Amino acid sequence: MSGALLELFDLVVRWLHVIAGIMWIGNSLLFNWLDRNLRRPSSDAHAALGEIWLLHSGGFYFVEKTLLDGQPVPRPLHWFKWQAYTTWLSGAALLVIVYYAGGRAILADPTVASLSHGAAILVGIGAIAAGLAVYEAMQRWVAPTNAAVATTLWLAALTAIAIGLTRLLSGRAAFLHVGAMLGTIMAANVFLTIIPSQHDLIRSVAEGGAGDPSISARAKRVSIHNNYFTFPVVVLMVSSHFPAIYSHPWSWLLLIVLVAGGAGVRHVLNVRFSLPRWRPTLVVVIAATCVAILAILRIPTTSGGREPTDVPKRVTFDDARHVIDRRCGACHSAQPSDLTFGVAPGGVTFDTPEQIAAHAARIRERAVLTRTMPPANKTNITEAERALLGRWIDQGAQLPR
Repeated sequence: MSGALLELFDLVVRWLHVIAGIMWIGNSLLFNWLDRNLRRPSSDAHAALGEIWLLHSGGFYFVEKTLLDGQPVPRPLHWFKWQAYTTWLSGAALLVIVYYAGGRAILADPTVASLSHGAAILVGIGAIAAGLAVYEAMQRWVAPTNAAVATTLWLAALTAIAIGLTRLLSGRAAFLHVGAMLGTIMAANVFLTIIPSQHDLIRSVAEGGAGDPSISARAKRVSIHNNYFTFPVVVLMVSSHFPAIYSHPWSWLLLIVLVAGGAGVRHVLNVRFSLPRWRPTLVVVIAATCVAILAILRIPTTSGGREPTDVPKRVTFDDARHVIDRRCGACHSAQPSDLTFGVAPGGVTFDTPEQIAAHAARIRERAVLTRTMPPANKTNITEAERALLGRWIDQGAQLPR
């Protein structure tokens, strides 16, 4: 497959994934909001569990929640499942396009662990499967008798998987695979629990009775879990744009903080209807998350080794450009020799002195501080060369005169 065709395929599938995800998350947030705002029914004529009036798009809407005690199953009955399935299927396709087959992002990073590409794929898929298996085991066999133990064991498994992935895969791939694991659990909740429960509800009503409240509670429980997973999944999916996060030696801890912060924000928004001071509480949760992230980022990222001694005290532009041409120019050019990541990834080119100087701060961030460029150090840049670039930038990133 040509690079241009693969890039188009990536764009189309990514577009589909984002749209389906918006629809799925939107449904989750809306129905959770409805459940928390339903009022007692004005009459018992329809045995409603709750009702609510809404104003939107130039009209009034009346919504009623019921288990249809003695009433026929209404037709048509609208289901909400294909947004979830489409999101998961398109996300799985993106994993293949971007990481497993297309090589559009680094999966196995030799600077992290000596894994072949095939072994790294097995690690990624295995982590997703392991996370799903632990979650299902906790929910089906432990949670019914002790929800606290199930939650504790699941969080321990999540932490272990995060540590393992950040020690075996590239930083970006590790974060994305944890997000993919949570997304897989969400889709499995729909496929394995919510939809079968809804079939059971329809069957109980069709037999002339009311929907079994225990069946309804089973579906609602995992639906709430999905609601809490939404914010963590979103932040992990966009984390690939922040190398300071995924490249940090304590990246697994940053990942856990992001997940906990996202779930914490979601919780405050869920209980705000019964929490009088929910706004300051929300501010505290967000601030605590940000403080924790900043504190971890301030942990020294070096092991105390010596700085390279073969770097000149005064670095000229020609010195810096020699390194950039050898180690960066293969990709970051209008006419790259390496098309793995497309032409000029991120729109960054180093073809002229002015272009190099304009991106000096970005070079320092990616090549010197976080060391996330070149990807997986595929051009074998040395520590001395990184130090040279850093010194040239610290000295003002001067252009030739």
